[in-house]
Amino acid sequence: MTAKVVMYGKWLCPYCMMARRLFKNKGVKYTEISVSWNRKRWDEMEQKSGGNTVPQIFINDEPLGGYDDIAALDQEGELDKKLGI
Repeated sequence: MTAKVVMYGKWLCPYCMMARRLFKNKGVKYTEISVSWNRKRWDEMEQKSGGNTVPQIFINDEPLGGYDDIAALDQEGELDKKLGI
């Protein structure tokens, strides 16, 4: 079973770009919610994640933090387990 992945981000954010690349390299489909110029979406992101930076990444509705957090999980071999791959 493939996990449900949602990422709140901004288009030109370098950490968002790295997260997109990581998911692409793993062949993972994800839903991206843009918070660029959208205060309602930004507030939603903060409320759900507790974070106020982008990206904010969720796997199966679990808030995992940003790019550095998922990159660390990947290095530990835990990201693939969470992704179901």
